[in-house]
Amino acid sequence: MIFPKYSLGVGDRFSHQGKAQLQALVKAAGDGVDITPVWNKSHREHEIIGTHPDRVREEADAAVESLDWTGKYFVDADHIGLGNVDLFMGSSDFFTLDVADFTGESAGEDEVGAFVQKYERYVGQMEVEGIDGGFEITRDTLEDVAENYLLAVKEAGKIYRQIKENKGEGNFVTEVSMDETEDPQTPVEMLFILAAIADEGIPAQTIAPKFSGRFNKGVDYVGDVNQFRKEFNDDLAVLRYARAEFDLPKNLKLSIHSGSDKFSIYGPMHEMIEKYDAGLHIKTAGTTWLEELIGLAEAGGGGLDLARDIYKKALDRRKELCEPYAPVVDINPEILPDPKQVDSWSGDDFA
Repeated sequence: MIFPKYSLGVGDRFSHQGKAQLQALVKAAGDGVDITPVWNKSHREHEIIGTHPDRVREEADAAVESLDWTGKYFVDADHIGLGNVDLFMGSSDFFTLDVADFTGESAGEDEVGAFVQKYERYVGQMEVEGIDGGFEITRDTLEDVAENYLLAVKEAGKIYRQIKENKGEGNFVTEVSMDETEDPQTPVEMLFILAAIADEGIPAQTIAPKFSGRFNKGVDYVGDVNQFRKEFNDDLAVLRYARAEFDLPKNLKLSIHSGSDKFSIYGPMHEMIEKYDAGLHIKTAGTTWLEELIGLAEAGGGGLDLARDIYKKALDRRKELCEPYAPVVDINPEILPDPKQVDSWSGDDFA
């Protein structure tokens, strides 16, 4: 199964906006831009909302049928691991293997030693086209990468093989995700993470690294745009090098877990993918429900009452609901309005 060059992960918490989302891509196709839709929803989102992965497949299929979409489309089991991947086997044909929790843990002395020995031929100054000045690789560098990332990649290998056993080789798209780690991966770390992915036999078609700055849900990028541009450039350069060097899929591309609405970095991303003639997968969050909430509030009457009630209940559960999203949610509880104040708002005030 070959994943196309340009793709958009479309999140939709309550599965009401599939047709509207696809209409945007139909419009893009009319303008000469072919973008493949990938409906994505994570296990944590299903648990919070009380939905089942089959609902995402139903939404995607219904949208495609209603608009006579003839292009490819996918359903992404987003941010899954060994403990929950089986829930998505019947509905998904795209799997995001989230192994961020295994970074920073060692795979063991023997495994690390074998990895260092295999790749010690790269020790010295390395030049990668597109990265100014290249970088220096030492045995310590290799050991550090192995100590911090090898176990995570091996975990990704376990998840991949479980999916392959169930769905059959070549019948799904694989993404390896490390975007919710503490720190961004350096170009050297990315290079040898990709080497380890190749060693595990994972035919990854997308990889989601961590970037500096914050990708909070539903708001613009928070961080240094120039620093992001450099990191994005370096990752694209390393990806191009590693595809050939480690015999990875030729269409392997970056996946950006945007959290939606990252307008300040879309320009630099366009600049870089044009420079490298690179593909790109951009995931958006399921924050469509916020637009639905705005509509309810603006409608007034019972819609506004429902919006107020949702706010009150969410406020009571703030810690519980925010905890799973700590890397991508940044809310100051001190400035959240009191429910009594919200009760006094008009629909426009709420919106």
